[in-house]
Amino acid sequence: MRDEMVLCFPRTLLDEIGRFDGVSTNVSAYVPRILEAENTRFVPRSAAEEDPSHKQIIPYVLIRKGDRYLHYVRGKGSGEKRLVSLGSIGIGGHINHGDENLFLTGLEFYEEALQRELHEELRMDGRFETRTIALINDDATPVGRVHFGIVHVCELGDGNVAKGEACITDLQFLTVPELRARRDRMETWSQLCLELL
Repeated sequence: MRDEMVLCFPRTLLDEIGRFDGVSTNVSAYVPRILEAENTRFVPRSAAEEDPSHKQIIPYVLIRKGDRYLHYVRGKGSGEKRLVSLGSIGIGGHINHGDENLFLTGLEFYEEALQRELHEELRMDGRFETRTIALINDDATPVGRVHFGIVHVCELGDGNVAKGEACITDLQFLTVPELRARRDRMETWSQLCLELL
């Protein structure tokens, strides 16, 4: 099986802009620079998962409907085996080589990749309208050391979603207090995002 190619940027760029641990809401200082073509490259995922000199760019979308957020549990078929059986409030994943488009660059290219990922993991009619609210850099865990999260919120309004992949289980909308009651059973990035809600 061919190795998946995933979009990364060098960790030294994070140091140059200003390294942080946990969550940052200073989106405008990081996202445009991280997504510049000269700062990104596609790396085989098997190598990227073991190489902390690069950060894999991960869109991480919180789906909100009224006062509730979408929560699910990662099943055995999840691409990230280290997160199986953990709860999550973030939908998203890697940006792949197949997302490249000769006519789109930077933020436009990223947005198209984000839409592709959301429509793979969830079933919803139309486009997911999102806004970027934060960034995650978590070097305290093996998963976090090689990934960098760009956190978005998607307001569903009257729309409905259903799971699009078998690895998403126990899909439901929960209030913030209900999510906080499950915090200890959630992946680290979801725990960090709960602080924003």
